[in-house]
Amino acid sequence: MKRPSNIMNRDKGKEIIKHGDNIIAIIIYNTHADEGVNFLTPHEFPKQLGFLKHPRGHVVKPHIHKIIPREITHTQEVLFIRKGRCRVNLYDTEGNHLHARELEGGDIILLANGGHGLEMLEDTEIIEVKQGPYLGEDDKAHYFE
Repeated sequence: MKRPSNIMNRDKGKEIIKHGDNIIAIIIYNTHADEGVNFLTPHEFPKQLGFLKHPRGHVVKPHIHKIIPREITHTQEVLFIRKGRCRVNLYDTEGNHLHARELEGGDIILLANGGHGLEMLEDTEIIEVKQGPYLGEDDKAHYFE
């Protein structure tokens, strides 16, 4: 039996969308404004998404990230909606439609698990960040149509 999807934490301009125990997506809306350093992803996620807000004069000490081998089993993407408006459709791993969200300029979404599709509602500019290397069409399965 399919477990129901649920939505958590749609407050303060952020939303965590879950299906059962799995996080499907995390959205940081352009209205989000928590102070300090706030990561919304679990530590074990291959892509970490955080929101940082510091006052004028705050300093982040210069640093480097250590070279640490990591094993990544699935791709996660972060989309920065730079301008325009789009609908993001979210699916479970079997291709069942779970949710749709409209995003606009300044919104950010981490596509964590399951599948996704996009529909542009206006001329839209999106910046996409994901781990590589990218394998082209061999990297995707189109069974959500």
